[in-house]
Amino acid sequence: MDELNDQRQQRIKKLDLLRELQVPPYGTRFEATDRAGDLSRLHGSKPKEALEREAIRCRIAGRIVAMRRFGKAAFAVLQDGADRLQVYLKKDKLTEQSYRVCEQLDLGDWIGVGGHLFRTKTDEFTVEVSELTFLSKALRPLPEKWHGLTDVETRYRQRYVDLIANPSVHEIFIARSRIIAGIRAFLIEKGFLEVETPMMHPIPGGATAKPFVTHHNALGTDLYLRIAPELYLKRLIVGGFPRVFEINRNFRNEGISTIHNPEFTMLEFYVAYADYNDLIALTEELFERLAQAVCGSATIVYQDKPINLAAPWRRWSYRQSILEVNQLEASVLHDRKAALEAAKKLGVEVAPDADLAAILNEIFEETVEPNLIQPTFITDYPIELSPLARRKDADPSLTDRFELYIAGREIANAFSELNDPLDQRRRFESQVAQREAGDEEAHHLDEDFLRALEHGMPPTAGEGIGIDRLVMLLTNQASIRDVILFPQLRPEK
Repeated sequence: MDELNDQRQQRIKKLDLLRELQVPPYGTRFEATDRAGDLSRLHGSKPKEALEREAIRCRIAGRIVAMRRFGKAAFAVLQDGADRLQVYLKKDKLTEQSYRVCEQLDLGDWIGVGGHLFRTKTDEFTVEVSELTFLSKALRPLPEKWHGLTDVETRYRQRYVDLIANPSVHEIFIARSRIIAGIRAFLIEKGFLEVETPMMHPIPGGATAKPFVTHHNALGTDLYLRIAPELYLKRLIVGGFPRVFEINRNFRNEGISTIHNPEFTMLEFYVAYADYNDLIALTEELFERLAQAVCGSATIVYQDKPINLAAPWRRWSYRQSILEVNQLEASVLHDRKAALEAAKKLGVEVAPDADLAAILNEIFEETVEPNLIQPTFITDYPIELSPLARRKDADPSLTDRFELYIAGREIANAFSELNDPLDQRRRFESQVAQREAGDEEAHHLDEDFLRALEHGMPPTAGEGIGIDRLVMLLTNQASIRDVILFPQLRPEK
């Protein structure tokens, strides 16, 4: 800490010297007509003679990330976004004041330069600077060993340093932006309307999760950060919008892990007059298109495993997957005692008072999910696990629902929506009973949503896709924290 304070004080002295030179240490505007990456792509392979003949002038700006001084000259490397370009600062090419400014430069400072492209004696592509503009003084040095910074805590807590130290991180978030833009373009092309629904709900709903709670002083009421936009998007279907989607944040008061962050980004979309089979085809088309756009192929590699996103994908019923993966008899599907014994044999821990549906779901999550590497639609979920989904006509104990699994984790959840208001009321009442029995994640009873359903909702299919997990997949990242710019962390000590 003393060393940091010393370096900081030295930089403040340089800041004062800049002011004495009447150079603003925190400048205003600099017209950067060029980008480092573009210059490298357009001219970086040209030989020395071509650069001399063409006399290419440029103006770039960036952060100094490396510097070598040689008497009356210096080489600096400017970082411009994810790209870097060397610049040559020589006393006889600069004004006297600019050279004095050059003497006050530190790693981390921002400068703008103008000059010509050339190659050094060692054949390095470089800008020979004739114009230097000081833009911003960095009072803190970059962390020790910041080149290729690998300390996870520092990378997530100080993402700004991570982005300086690891240009490859820029590419992850550029890809994230392209993925979201691709999703938006795909859905608009398909006739969807993008909407925004409330982030603060008087009644949390639309998913099984524990909400964050806050208080609105003027209204004198508690509000909940939304766990899902589902019930509001369905209200819009009732109101007559046939295709709607929303890309926005959800908040769930749950644990933090490599695949969970309490604040995360979701896509939810709803289609009137459709069922979940229509969404299977739509999802396959969307994912394959995104993979082609971002990765250049429908076959990607995730954590050293090739994954083929080309349609069609496997469909496997929920119950059948449990039986086949674990070689169990069908009796476990209907007999709690048999299911409990199976869980014990498989080493799956379950709560002593867990009902049959909960036991089977624990078995599924522990034994089936990790094996779903290639894209797989798990279908026909039990009614107990799907309080908002439509019952199957052929078997009312099951629902018209799928969850999409890729690389051993859930990526999407979809179903034919329940539009029978009386059935929905009964299921809400069942959820309320579960809440009263101690299940904090069970659904609340939402009277306004029931009122909306009683006005009539057409047959509808809806789907939610976890964008953070999708970005993890398409950028080959093992942790959700690597695809969220500022993930939640414990308070800094």
